[in-house]
Amino acid sequence: MKHRSVLIALLSALAAAPVGAQAANADNGHGGKGVVFVQTNQPAGNQVVVYDEAADGTLSPAGTYATGGNGGAALPGTESDRLASQGSLVYDSRHKLLVAVNAGSDTVSAFRVKGDRLELEDVLRSGGQFPASVGVHDDLAYVLNSGGTGIVQGFRIEGHGLESIPGSARSLGLANTAPPNFLSAPGQVGFTPDGSKLIVTTKASTSSIDVFQVEHDGRLSATPVVNPSATPVPFAFTFGPSGRLVAGEAGASSVTTYLIGQDGALTDPKSQSDGQAALCWIERVGQFYFVSNTGSNTLSAFRVGGDGQPVLVNPVAANTNPGPIDLASSGDFLYAETGLTSTVDEFRVGHDGTLTSIGTVTGLPPGIEGIATN
Repeated sequence: MKHRSVLIALLSALAAAPVGAQAANADNGHGGKGVVFVQTNQPAGNQVVVYDEAADGTLSPAGTYATGGNGGAALPGTESDRLASQGSLVYDSRHKLLVAVNAGSDTVSAFRVKGDRLELEDVLRSGGQFPASVGVHDDLAYVLNSGGTGIVQGFRIEGHGLESIPGSARSLGLANTAPPNFLSAPGQVGFTPDGSKLIVTTKASTSSIDVFQVEHDGRLSATPVVNPSATPVPFAFTFGPSGRLVAGEAGASSVTTYLIGQDGALTDPKSQSDGQAALCWIERVGQFYFVSNTGSNTLSAFRVGGDGQPVLVNPVAANTNPGPIDLASSGDFLYAETGLTSTVDEFRVGHDGTLTSIGTVTGLPPGIEGIATN
């Protein structure tokens, strides 16, 4: 309870009114050129803003596309983190598909990506309330609906869009409102690298990491294995080179890694705090793991040792505009959304894990959340 009280105080301090929020030509390819997608999450009409990435990593606007749904805001109306999640906008390179959640209208949108242009293919019911995160593996996509009991709903990627899988919905058994409270809403859904399991973090609802088995027909096991997190409030996650789960846990501002058993049990937890406030989002760039500390307005850098132990490389790898939230990377560049100033801060990643500021994208509306690269 002490950790929870501290976290509420830290994050509530960020729930202030937002301030007003420029961008710095590229082709699709590796080595520093690509496309970055940013979700506006506006309640009167969600949009995806597309940016071309120059060879130096700076971004220039290339177009804006309506999702056909509405954005949303978790309770109690925080301005820094309206969706309270990681993975609300996901690019699937295999199918050249961009999937966006519309938390305010309980739908999910799928765009066909053609270079730096988008074509809206589908707007489908998300299977629950307040969709906030998407996980994709091969021909499967699962949407995390974070309102109410918390429901994950499966979709099959067919042709140019999505098709709902009958009988795939599974409840997390939570007790949230709709919209949910930002602290207790589940934070992320995602597949293990081999696609055999689906993982969901519950944040402060139960401070657990739920692991479902993925069956051959794309549906999930009836119930998940519920694993207590090593430190409170598991929020977001990625994976290490060996398939080890690497989670950002906000209660103690720590990164924790776990072995994932065949049965879905998480074992051998190893944790390290960055000494900052409200570590939530996490993005792997090569051997480094960068995290957003939304309560400190900083990004920190970690490595993970061969034994799975997180190693703090730099507690303040970069200072950001107020309220850093979701992260995305492209080659040697890292992009950080900031919830209180509605910007995207641009950084070059050094070989030693240092971050060098190369610019800031402004002109986005208050409430942005969700960022992806191709």
